[in-house]
Amino acid sequence: MSLLQSLAVMFGREPTKPPASAYSEAAACLHEAKRANRRSAEERAEVNRQIHERHKVHTWRNRRWLTLLAVNLLFVVSFKFDVQLVEGALTASRVIGFHMADLNSTLQVTLAFKTILINLIIGSMTVLLMWLLLGGRSFCSWTCPYHLLAEMAEALHLKLAAKGLVNDHPLLRGTRTVLWLVFAVLAFATGYTVFETISPTGIVSRALIYGPGVALVVVAVLLVLEVVYTRRLWCRYLCPIGLTYGLVGAVSPLRIAYRPQACHHEGACRKICLVPHVLDCTKKGFAVDVHQGIGADCTRCGLCVDACPTGALKFEVKGLDRLL
Repeated sequence: MSLLQSLAVMFGREPTKPPASAYSEAAACLHEAKRANRRSAEERAEVNRQIHERHKVHTWRNRRWLTLLAVNLLFVVSFKFDVQLVEGALTASRVIGFHMADLNSTLQVTLAFKTILINLIIGSMTVLLMWLLLGGRSFCSWTCPYHLLAEMAEALHLKLAAKGLVNDHPLLRGTRTVLWLVFAVLAFATGYTVFETISPTGIVSRALIYGPGVALVVVAVLLVLEVVYTRRLWCRYLCPIGLTYGLVGAVSPLRIAYRPQACHHEGACRKICLVPHVLDCTKKGFAVDVHQGIGADCTRCGLCVDACPTGALKFEVKGLDRLL
């Protein structure tokens, strides 16, 4: 998938099977060979056994949870004990004296006050460089405190769905793009950072550091909706922050790469993915090359890497893939 196609899917376009002209020669040969070579019942049983075993593997999830907790607890401990190592919250902070500002918050503040604040620009450039290297939307899965709560809500949703008590009601993914534009216009027109008032990321971050407030009602309502109505409602369909960081991560060197030659196309990765549309390339006959990066909307959470029974999905640094 090209960069422009990847961005179009992130903005809400539904992924489709590529035309024949899009396949590399190697990919076309591979797909033809797979169509001609059907697996036996024994081979399918072995694949199912491997998938079952992979359900017990949570290597990247555990690393991610530890990192997310450590980052957010650093803010809490620094404030509680007045260490002044980290000051502020995730939306805007100072780390050992260096200003850091969330990119979406910077955009909102700039539009609202219609001026360029030098400290804000310095802070946002630092954050931009960091997430450019680390993969953009990896902010969502490796740092955002709401993400961890949403994972717990998702686990409960899946348990209830398995018992037939709830159903998932997907929304249009383009809703997030519309909201990104709406909040930008509201900030510019009102002179007030409307989104920052209701952003679950900022609300949870500030509640952890400074104590809970009435704004947590917004978070509670979202979590209830994610359990009983729509799986991953905020992160998958509504959050403008994810869109902002997706733009940054579109050209990041750190990514998850897919090698279809090793893939059984069983779909375990798509079942657990926060943004399963980025893994459409894992469907049989969809990969346009024998080695390709996952799209810009990927959060680099690593769940698909843990779930893949054959190692067809792995983290890599672009350009150094032969060394990994």
